[in-house]
Amino acid sequence: MSIADAPANLIMQYDPRQTGSPPKPIEPTGFFTGIQIRPIIMGAVVDMIATFVLVAFYYRFYVAQGSGATEGIEEEMAKYWISGDGLIVSLLLGSLGTLIGGFYAAYKAGTLEMKHGALVGVCSIILGLLMQPSGSENQAPEWFLALSLAAAIPAGALGGFFAELFSGVSVKKSSPTRISSDR
Repeated sequence: MSIADAPANLIMQYDPRQTGSPPKPIEPTGFFTGIQIRPIIMGAVVDMIATFVLVAFYYRFYVAQGSGATEGIEEEMAKYWISGDGLIVSLLLGSLGTLIGGFYAAYKAGTLEMKHGALVGVCSIILGLLMQPSGSENQAPEWFLALSLAAAIPAGALGGFFAELFSGVSVKKSSPTRISSDR
């Protein structure tokens, strides 16, 4: 069989780009490569708003439902949020707010979703430390502060993970089904 008789797909093609030199080494990308600041800042704002709204709704519809007195409500709220139940609920609602903020930031960024969500968790830690009362005003135990700081980054990253899943589902739904003509 000669070259002229061989099918066109079996003939080796000449690639003039190959020079015989080894390929360039792979350069690592930096940690902040591809990070968008605006979605992270907006995610931190959404985190704070979501946390405050969740805490207010929880307290209004679950805790304060039985109490009708408007006098001394601030003292009653302070006592509840320092109790064991209040601290655990506060930790869970704060983590849920960070998850929502991480989801928002990651969805708006559209790339590197988990990294954007985790950076919202970092912003949540920074804002939480800035809003923390100092000295004798701080009545929360040390374990609560440590646990809430440790939960922020994973909660934001989980929000980014959900955004990545959500964007993958919405892309699959919107893309047309490809029909093969081979059959």
